[in-house]
Amino acid sequence: MPIRIPDDLPARKTLESEGLYVMDSARAARQDIRPLEIGLLNLMPNKERTETQFARLIGATPLQVNLSLVRVTDHKSKNTSEDYLNSFYRTWEEVRGLKFDGFIITGAPIAHIPFEEVRYWPEMVEIMNWTRTNVHHTMFICWGAQAALHHFHNVRRYRMDHKAFGVFRHDIVNPRVPWLRGMSDRPMIPVSRYNDIDRTTLPERLDVLIDNQDIGLCMLEDRAGHAVFFLNHLEYDNRSLADEYERDVKAGLDTAPPVNLFPNGDPTREPENRWRSHAHLLFQNWINEIYQTTPYELEKIGE
Repeated sequence: MPIRIPDDLPARKTLESEGLYVMDSARAARQDIRPLEIGLLNLMPNKERTETQFARLIGATPLQVNLSLVRVTDHKSKNTSEDYLNSFYRTWEEVRGLKFDGFIITGAPIAHIPFEEVRYWPEMVEIMNWTRTNVHHTMFICWGAQAALHHFHNVRRYRMDHKAFGVFRHDIVNPRVPWLRGMSDRPMIPVSRYNDIDRTTLPERLDVLIDNQDIGLCMLEDRAGHAVFFLNHLEYDNRSLADEYERDVKAGLDTAPPVNLFPNGDPTREPENRWRSHAHLLFQNWINEIYQTTPYELEKIGE
């Protein structure tokens, strides 16, 4: 089945060129099934790139999905025009009365700022609390995961001596959970972060699902809270880490090339994607599990 996104969203052309079936509004209205309602709170500066990355993974599942793009109300984007946001995004205030089968909260390039000093932190707290009552299952990504672990579980993060940057093998700690069904024992996963989680502050209710003892925790689950926390970036495309590296070099930063990304470690060559299949598998598992467990009547979510 296809994904349904706004008819004029620029991501549509990219997805269609990749062979993904994107449903228009008229065809979606004739489908005699209830589509899954998935929301994406996009906190990244490059909205179009991020929404394309997630839509690519969500749209590859065999179920009809309505993808709603959401942004924080109390924030002006420096990198995306207000016309674009008004055309394709709804603010938090506009969706707070709705319910969703699944909801994704992305990362944000503000990991150096204490949570309570982030300008839209009060709204983030409202949104995170709202996911406990209006969302069947939530996936928190990168900074979004750090924020949720801090808010819900008082988990402490700390600044590492060096940036974890590259594509690293990780260990599947619990292959029996539905989210990791079919995963290889040691998948390659893109990593780009300065912060790590203090393991001594993890409460017992959190289960570690994917780990790397050298790079840090990757994925945790809060079963009671109907949420998973993914600290790295399976959603990244081929160029995400490479473009970040090039930006750092142009900015005069002493950033080493991302590990295990370029063939033979040569940054002049095109990156190799070693994680695409696991990215699709994770999101297909997530969508499938939501479909199997969410109430048929959307309004019953949270009861």
